[in-house]
Amino acid sequence: MGSIKKFFKLEENGSNISREVIAGLTTFFAMVYIIFVNPTILSAAGMPWGGVFVATILATVIGTLVMGFFANVPYAVAPGMGLNALFTYTIVITMGFTWQEGLAIVLISGIINVIITVTRVRKSIVLSIPKSIQAAIGGGIGLFIAYIGMINAGFVQFGEVPELAHFNSPTVLVAVIGLIVTIVLLLLKVKGAILIGIIIATVVGIPFGITDAASLGQASTWNFGNVWGDFGETFFAAFDGFGTMFTDWTRIPMILLAIFAFSLSDTFDTIGTFIGTGRQSGIFTDADIESIENSKGMHSKMEKALFADSIATSVGALLGTSSTTTYVESSAGINAGGRTGLTSVVVAILFALMLLISPIAGIVPGAATAPALIIVGVMMVGSFADIDWHNFEEVLPVFFTIIFMVVTYSITNGIAIGFIVYVITKLVVGKSKEIHPIIWGSSAVFIVYFILMALKAAVII
Repeated sequence: MGSIKKFFKLEENGSNISREVIAGLTTFFAMVYIIFVNPTILSAAGMPWGGVFVATILATVIGTLVMGFFANVPYAVAPGMGLNALFTYTIVITMGFTWQEGLAIVLISGIINVIITVTRVRKSIVLSIPKSIQAAIGGGIGLFIAYIGMINAGFVQFGEVPELAHFNSPTVLVAVIGLIVTIVLLLLKVKGAILIGIIIATVVGIPFGITDAASLGQASTWNFGNVWGDFGETFFAAFDGFGTMFTDWTRIPMILLAIFAFSLSDTFDTIGTFIGTGRQSGIFTDADIESIENSKGMHSKMEKALFADSIATSVGALLGTSSTTTYVESSAGINAGGRTGLTSVVVAILFALMLLISPIAGIVPGAATAPALIIVGVMMVGSFADIDWHNFEEVLPVFFTIIFMVVTYSITNGIAIGFIVYVITKLVVGKSKEIHPIIWGSSAVFIVYFILMALKAAVII
């Protein structure tokens, strides 16, 4: 016990082993829903559900352990909500990349994030994006995720125009029950509310015929073969993606856009989580926060934590999942008293134990995970509070970022349109000097991308 206290510097951080264990349990229950939700989203891209399930857990375990042992901070790392939607609905479904190519793109973005973490490039990126657009991206992704959840739940029907479901479908009814249960538990501040909601909806789905009870009986034999066989398909599949990704030169702008979108989203998600939760709790000092802009190397906790997050993304891509990120749900454990990497180690151990349920995890129906998507989306739109909605100059790019993200089913389209509208707005009002060179360059790339897509649609190229 003494060596544990010494290694994690528990006394220096005003904590103890029992408090760190409780904090780890709290964080775990707050975010464990991802092992069911992430495979559901990525399987829509054609990826094997079981393989993504295993990859999700392993990526979470490895990334969180690096965060705990290297950075010694109480944060957990897992495949990010929003980033998995970007992977499936934008990179694969909209842009037409294979999921193997998508993993290759994620791997490249992870390597880039490692590089920008140890160089001054990170400072430029952090300072280049207007805070209003950062908030729009975060909240817009939340709306997008919630919309996907509503579609998966069957709440929205598509005919000549989208309309509300009639609530006479077993899928819809199970999703409604799951959503109500989850909301009630969250309002009552029950730990693990989202996970409990998924479990209850799965059980309720048995008499409704949504959850396959026969599969449940088969799964109880604990046959690990199928799930780990699926993992064999995702493991190192990113390298297969490299073999086909650059065969069509017209896709290079799209590849660059995709890499940029993943790197941008992960960077701001992570930094926002660190600043939002770390300053108030005292985990990060003012010097740690300053290190983001001054790039002082690997001397501060913040630098080490950012590095750990970047490494996790690369590892996750190799295992077979979309970009990982530092989870804002870590704040639950921090609020419970977690102050060191021991909290992260506890989270990692608990996630590793979830591999034991792999044979039965696949029975969770989409109707059970859909409420989780809706609730997570609700939580993410809180970033809209940082937008000055009374400033029309600020609202214009914000609005177009959000609306195009949702209606075009593409996070990248939202970011692209938002950047372009921002540049136009600043030019019109005579504030071109406020436009950062990175925004200029990104907007130019986005315009080239849209031109190429128009030419391709017209069968000119």
